[in-house]
Amino acid sequence: MALEGKKAPEFSLTGSDGQQHTLKKYAGKTVVIYFYPKDNTPGCTKEACGFRDHYKELNDSSVVVLGVSKGSIAAHGKFITDYSLPFVLLSDPDASMMQVYEAFGEKLACGKKTIGTIRSTVIVGPDGVVKKQWVKVAKAEQHPDQVLAYLRG
Repeated sequence: MALEGKKAPEFSLTGSDGQQHTLKKYAGKTVVIYFYPKDNTPGCTKEACGFRDHYKELNDSSVVVLGVSKGSIAAHGKFITDYSLPFVLLSDPDASMMQVYEAFGEKLACGKKTIGTIRSTVIVGPDGVVKKQWVKVAKAEQHPDQVLAYLRG
């Protein structure tokens, strides 16, 4: 919750569409940025498909969805094709964006402490301020519903 109520950190990453994406590019829109560990893994696939299934309602409300992981543009492209994902996935190979968004660090994986991407989400309001932060998403498959419920108010 450390980012809630604060100006969202700026970023500049390459997207699956081949374009550079910055927070400034989305000024005036609500942006859902979700951080996930790896393309084409069970939890990440369920989460991405959940956002895909809610995409029409989100898009109709002028909400932008961006997924972020360390994965390559090629891996993102395959993931998008395999699951018909209608939103852009950003590649953060050195985890620079994830670190400033508190989405990279120590976590438990299979009962062992490891360093990596922490499944988390932020909602940035049209004014560039973080409205909501899920620091650690426990159930990937249920999370898109939680995000939608929050946005519906």
